Amino acid sequence: IINPISCRGVGLCAHLAERLIRLDRWGTIVSAEPPAPADERRARAAERACPHRAVRVEQDDLPS
Repeated sequence: IINPISCRGVGLCAHLAERLIRLDRWGTIVSAEPPAPADERRARAAERACPHRAVRVEQDDLPS
C-alpha cells in the first residue's frame, strides 16, 4: 500500500524494490505492484527503509 500524501520523494523504496515501485521525475511514487513471492523481501526492505512510512506491505498484498 502506498500513501502518496506521506511520500516525500526520498526514493529509497524504488532503489530497494525497483521491480515493484515506479517514481515520477520528482521522486514521488506513482505506482506499486503487488510483490511476487520472490520479491517479498525487497518489498519488506522498502517498507522498513521509508523514512516517512509511505510504503506499507500488508498480508493481503502477498501471494498465498
